[in-house]
Amino acid sequence: MAEVIIYGKHAVMAALENPKRKISKAVCTKENIDAIKPLMGNRKLVVVERREFEKLLPQDAVAQGVAVWAEPLKNTDIEEICSNTADKDSCRLLILDQVTDPQNIGAIIRSCAAFGAEAVVVQDKNSPQESGAMLKAAAGTFENMPVCRVTNISRAIEKLKDVGFWIVGMDGYAKDEIASLDKSGKIAVIMGSEGKGMRRLVEESCDILLRLPISPQVESLNVSTAAAIVLYELSKK
Repeated sequence: MAEVIIYGKHAVMAALENPKRKISKAVCTKENIDAIKPLMGNRKLVVVERREFEKLLPQDAVAQGVAVWAEPLKNTDIEEICSNTADKDSCRLLILDQVTDPQNIGAIIRSCAAFGAEAVVVQDKNSPQESGAMLKAAAGTFENMPVCRVTNISRAIEKLKDVGFWIVGMDGYAKDEIASLDKSGKIAVIMGSEGKGMRRLVEESCDILLRLPISPQVESLNVSTAAAIVLYELSKK
């Protein structure tokens, strides 16, 4: 399993504090030693000059002078999510269909953590693997937000329905707005990509289709922005 280079202070600090994260080494610039060293324990810390540090990272990575090399976290499976939510009267999940940009996924994970979602579900085949860009966008929240990779989203939806989830698909052409939704109970929201939206079979699995009330002059929002608005709306009492 290839290691992930985690960069950005929030992402690195959270990874170092996560006992489940297996880290082989950390690299930082001199000005970041005091922030990183207390979290290292017995793990290896390499201190380098800024120019050398930048050569170690992907091009255009905004690393803030700290990075760690680590194994990807273990993915949560759909059965575990169903088990963890089976006895809950109310909870939220987010399902991503055809969302392929790692920074969007990272930003969505951050919003899920902010508004108390249980997990994020993605399709394994058409979704990017854990990466530095994704973790940087998640700003440390990736370490504690379960990410479930499934082979077939439609089958995963059926399993969620079996434990009482109401499946809401977000569609810009839907008749009703998100504010009309009864927010009680278990709700799983599906977000499609800006261009293609949800696939037909996934859309057919939804119990209801809803839209955000945006101006007709704007065709769509970035999916991470739309997800944040939906999660905020669902968090209202």
